[in-house]
Amino acid sequence: MIKVGVLGATGNVGQRFMQMLENHPIFELEVLGASSRSAGKKYADACYWYQTEPIPEEYANKMVQTTDPTDKAYEDVDIVFSALPSDLAKKLEPEFAKEGKLVFSNASAMRMENDVPLMIPEVNYDHFEMLDIQRENRDYDGAIITNPNCSTICAVITLKPIMDKFGIDLVNITTMQAISGAGYNGVPSMAIIDNLVPYIGSEEEKMQTESLKLLGVIDKENSKFTDANFKIGVSCNRVSVIDGHTESIFVKTTEEATPEEIKKVMDKFDPLKEYNLPTYAKPIVIREEMDRPQPRLDRDAGNGMSISVGRIREDPVFGIKYTALEHNTIRGAAGASVLNAELYVKKYL
Repeated sequence: MIKVGVLGATGNVGQRFMQMLENHPIFELEVLGASSRSAGKKYADACYWYQTEPIPEEYANKMVQTTDPTDKAYEDVDIVFSALPSDLAKKLEPEFAKEGKLVFSNASAMRMENDVPLMIPEVNYDHFEMLDIQRENRDYDGAIITNPNCSTICAVITLKPIMDKFGIDLVNITTMQAISGAGYNGVPSMAIIDNLVPYIGSEEEKMQTESLKLLGVIDKENSKFTDANFKIGVSCNRVSVIDGHTESIFVKTTEEATPEEIKKVMDKFDPLKEYNLPTYAKPIVIREEMDRPQPRLDRDAGNGMSISVGRIREDPVFGIKYTALEHNTIRGAAGASVLNAELYVKKYL
């Protein structure tokens, strides 16, 4: 068993990490790290539990530690999962990497660094190759591996098989994003009940830049990433749904493709099946019903790790359009980091 820690363990995404690491066959959760106001308390006393399932019994009475990488609590830990706010992540994640820890981060702070892999395992696990360059550049004994923004993951998993088979020239996405993506205190109830908010700060920019990095390649000669060569436009909206990001995606392919052909390549897309990773599920589940996917009905597909896709059809402007749905705090957050770590362990440790 590999001993791991969670940074930001008391927050919403941190709690999802706790759930996903309970009884994990590879990882043993050793350290629950949180702010100074929580450190020294039992976990059940330190956090307000937001999830519908109870706190895992094995963690409820576990003592919360600091997020200081030199704390002896982390001495035997090999991997830390970061659910830290971006400002703290920018400071602390490099410190953990210098201390020899592998940091699998859900935070946005390091995603667009030239030598930090931004990973979706089904899409670009070859980007792990950048870690040797990162260690050399930064004098790390460990390393930092990030996963993308939740809404980016939903879109890019569905775009990958299309790009590989037909090429992509243009993408336009409209999101309808759940309130859990903003955290428990992120959207006031008076702002979202009976309403839709057509703005999520920096979300559109993240989706545009992250998607191109994810679908790009490593420029080994210059030791950096080269973005994918297509244009992408995004419009992001917050809607009154607790969990589950829904996206309307429009794609102009380089080679002409029919809806049936798109459906076929998505359905066959299963690139990590051979690795038997504990958290892995078939990446894309095709829904044939005219009114699916829907958040309440489909967000838990594949234990929350599958993207549900439906309404694949022709579009008179772009050529192809479809609807995709993701569980944003599982596939789009904690589950993405855990899956990254599982694949790294399987391939490189």
